[in-house]
Amino acid sequence: MIEINNVQPLSPEELFDLLKTEFPSYLNNLLGSNVTVEFAHVANIINITFPEVIEGNAYTLTVSDEQIEITDHTEESSYNTELLEQHLIAFLTEIAE
Repeated sequence: MIEINNVQPLSPEELFDLLKTEFPSYLNNLLGSNVTVEFAHVANIINITFPEVIEGNAYTLTVSDEQIEITDHTEESSYNTELLEQHLIAFLTEIAE
């Protein structure tokens, strides 16, 4: 699990909106691709999936006033997701801290 300080602090709803509107273009600009990113939000939990790349839920964000916890659900034997994770962490750090 990775923790990012939620300095702003961003509410789960605010973070969900930022992810939906800004993260896909942020990621695709960095990768030079057109990866589909999907999000689901319930209470303080946000799930992130990359349906064309990884089967099922890839990451879960748990949002509190103090921090954003990232739980990685990807399997090491599947697609190399380190780059996706690095870009997600960079994006969250940029908007939250």
